[in-house]
Amino acid sequence: VQLQASGGGLVQAGGSLRLSCAASGRTFSSYAMGWFRQAPGKEREFVTATAWNGRTTYYADSVKGRFTISRDNAKNTVYLQMNTLKPEDTAVYYCAASRIPAPGIRTTLYDYWGQGTLVTVSS
Repeated sequence: VQLQASGGGLVQAGGSLRLSCAASGRTFSSYAMGWFRQAPGKEREFVTATAWNGRTTYYADSVKGRFTISRDNAKNTVYLQMNTLKPEDTAVYYCAASRIPAPGIRTTLYDYWGQGTLVTVSS
């Protein structure tokens, strides 16, 4: 499985962005998908994840109520809608796929990673 993340950019605080992650391969619909982020000088952290069918989702407390993960299995794509962005959301955002259908919050649960897309939120 190859993952290609896109949609990052520069946005002012309070603004919105939507990230996309397109996956290759016929088994996308059976994978849990997650978004993680890594700010400069910090470890990669969990943002959100969704089960293979989109019915179970988890969010980090820091993004709950502002970010929404969704997926379109027909398009092999997972999305991250980010609203009310804050400067502390600035990071490289990575999408990841797990062969375990249920979503997880640990990076070690994920088998495939995209290349990352940079999100910069100015104050």
